[in-house]
Amino acid sequence: MKTNFQISPNQRLSVIVTVVGIILLIPMIAMQFTDEVKWTISDFIVAGILLLGTGLAIEFVLRTIRSTQIRLLLFGFILFVLFLVWAELAVGIFGTPWAGN
Repeated sequence: MKTNFQISPNQRLSVIVTVVGIILLIPMIAMQFTDEVKWTISDFIVAGILLLGTGLAIEFVLRTIRSTQIRLLLFGFILFVLFLVWAELAVGIFGTPWAGN
């Protein structure tokens, strides 16, 4: 028996927000147990904006693009941009004024 599992757009938005919250809980919990993780409130805000923006961009692609190949290409691009921005903020691979150290 073949089932076609579908999730509604509203459910996807709930999943996106929940996953972002869970990901942000990881450093918050780690800060309770070690001094190696030292995030400020601005770190959480920036990470939340990056993760939520990425999730919403992927949701937008899912809603508007029907071609699987184009979707995968756009997903890859969105994730690539996320990783580049994250790396720049974390360690400063490009040397911008926002570079982290």
